[in-house]
Amino acid sequence: MTTQQPLPLHGAHNPSSLKEGTNPGSFANAPNVGGPRSYSSPDTPGMPAPSSKTAWDFMPLDWEQREGKWVAPIGFVPCTQLEFARLGRVTDAMRRVAEKETHLSAEQIRDEVAAGRLIIPANREHLAKSLVPMCIGRASKTKVNANMGASPVSSGTSDEVEKLKWAERWGADTVMDLSTGGDIDACRAAIIQASTVPIGTVPIYSMILGRKIEDLTLPVILESLRHQAAQGVDYFTIHAGVLREHLPLVTKRLIGIVSRGGALLAKWMLVHGKQNPMYEHFEEICAIMREYDVSFSLGDGLRPGGLADASDSAQLAELHTLGELTERAWRMGCQVMVEGPGHVPFDQIEYNMKLQRTVCHGAPFYVLGPLVTDVFPGYDHITSCIGATAAAYHGASMLCYVTPKEHLGLPKKDDVKQGCIAYKIAAHAGDVALGIPSVRDWDDNLTKARAALNWEKHFELAFDTDVARAFHDEDLDVDTDFCAMCGHDWCSVRISKEIVEFASGKAEGFLREKVEKSGALTMAQQEILAKRGVLSPEEIHRLASKTRSAVGVATGAKAACHSDAVDSKIARDLQDERLIQLVRAGVVESPSV
Repeated sequence: MTTQQPLPLHGAHNPSSLKEGTNPGSFANAPNVGGPRSYSSPDTPGMPAPSSKTAWDFMPLDWEQREGKWVAPIGFVPCTQLEFARLGRVTDAMRRVAEKETHLSAEQIRDEVAAGRLIIPANREHLAKSLVPMCIGRASKTKVNANMGASPVSSGTSDEVEKLKWAERWGADTVMDLSTGGDIDACRAAIIQASTVPIGTVPIYSMILGRKIEDLTLPVILESLRHQAAQGVDYFTIHAGVLREHLPLVTKRLIGIVSRGGALLAKWMLVHGKQNPMYEHFEEICAIMREYDVSFSLGDGLRPGGLADASDSAQLAELHTLGELTERAWRMGCQVMVEGPGHVPFDQIEYNMKLQRTVCHGAPFYVLGPLVTDVFPGYDHITSCIGATAAAYHGASMLCYVTPKEHLGLPKKDDVKQGCIAYKIAAHAGDVALGIPSVRDWDDNLTKARAALNWEKHFELAFDTDVARAFHDEDLDVDTDFCAMCGHDWCSVRISKEIVEFASGKAEGFLREKVEKSGALTMAQQEILAKRGVLSPEEIHRLASKTRSAVGVATGAKAACHSDAVDSKIARDLQDERLIQLVRAGVVESPSV
């Protein structure tokens, strides 16, 4: 007789609101909303502890503390969500965010904003138009950003607006316009006008249009920032953390500086022999961003571009500067998140996440990937979402997607979809692991539909209904109580459902009232199968135009391929007949005897 080992439970919430199934719940830490470990993973030995400081420790110098409360100077008018939160006010944006983050109250949202652990990127100009407020922070669900933008050699404004709507369709929580070509200003304005999600930019791209980087001046910097803020941009990536003294640290890197903003400012500093102007004039930048409530996304200009350069002295030196800039921005009343590395070996991800939590006092961490290997170009949405899942579990608040075109070219519409889906998987997996309340309910419902062999409910609950339905019908276009993976006799799910003593497949609301032949494929589902190239055009046309009478099913009757409608032998015979048809059509190989 074996003794069961104790489970490593630490008091985290069960991510299933009904605690369904037999899973014991999350192995993450107990929730600490209002503290530095709101939703967090247990620390591997040697990890840095959270900072004991928050944004409350970096108040404007003209505020006073009276009877335990901070008081603004007479005549002060709050502009940012951070300033409203510091005054104890719950804004309309906070209430709207709480409606989406159902595990948090509006007051908890306010308190996390006041502590600097959560931001609501909502430029007042965009908020007055189409923006639907959202939040980024480790107390909330993990968010996903999608990058897009025209380049000098590809795409244009209409293409980018279409990609924006496509990214929203596939779950992007924010979008960054990284245009470097075409009419950048018009493209940005069109994207903001069309978007319901926060829009971020890297303003230095516009600053150097029509001029060399060495001709960049402070008036140009401030004018460009004010113009984009007035347009409604919700957050700016500002590469103020790349300093002159950091540049010698990159000389032996295999791939140098891979951040465009970081490389441009490095060249400016070398040409002029001066410090980074974004760092030197940071408070002036803050004043403009505060006026419109544009959030900082402090750029990681020295992020590693390959595993060989990850966690090096240049990256970590810049991170400490970003911690200093976080403090300076908070003193100016600005909301802040911090950007993180893009290529990190899997074993170093936890350290990177938790070091940032310490150095930047819990400010939200926004990471690109990270990619956990460098040798799969064309598949970097996969190599990076593996790292992104670990990053979310260990502390990242927002994940910047990577598409299949990363390192190869400008992403097209389908690349945007693939990147979004890969990162929605990473974000959701991280949230389930952290034990954020009710996030597993979706998974549990799909499991119940799967156990009941309720295909229509299965497709309905799938993140991408069209792909799930098309892939299923590619093999068996009837709503069977088995699938083509195992067939009738070998279907373990069907057998479990038939065992009276098992709960499997018997959940209320998931049993099929009647079994019917599935409907015709939609146009989107036809396109999916055509692109796969497994079925012939004629076979796809048949699936798209099939009717109940074509398979001899009368209205209201069950299709005869179901073992709960006819005996098992008839069901197997119909399955075998379908297999013979697929073999003759060249869709599948004949099974070996």
